[in-house]
Amino acid sequence: MVKVLFVCMGNICRSPTAEGVFAHLVNQSGLAEHIHIDSAGTHAYHVGHPPDSRAQKTAKGRGIDISHLRARRVSDGDFYEFDYVLAMDRDNYHILKGVCPPGEEHRLKLFLEYAPDIPEDEVPDPYYGGPSGFERVMDMIAIASEGLLAEIRTRL
Repeated sequence: MVKVLFVCMGNICRSPTAEGVFAHLVNQSGLAEHIHIDSAGTHAYHVGHPPDSRAQKTAKGRGIDISHLRARRVSDGDFYEFDYVLAMDRDNYHILKGVCPPGEEHRLKLFLEYAPDIPEDEVPDPYYGGPSGFERVMDMIAIASEGLLAEIRTRL
């Protein structure tokens, strides 16, 4: 079993979108029994809340339901539990790096490392923007998800 954790700040926009998109892709690929997927936030602002309504609407527009997800905060145990701890941006990457137990740093990466054709290395936070920001984030996540799945297939 390969385990993947997507991480953003509050776990209501980018990381649950990534969880939903990647889970959808994994299910379509017939690999759901081999890959466990979760998401978390570096901050506890929204613990227990569902994803942002705009993130849900954007995902639903692409046939992906993320309404059942609930925000949680990343824990120290996540670095032992998950093979991939994927930060959406550099700020959250540095927060994660600061709490990562010694010897577990190899699990931590920026998610867009799996999307070499995207010129940016961070998934931008769409929270304070409009619907187009959520669409752009969805596009970036879909591309990076394909690259991540290709990487994981080499491990299975």
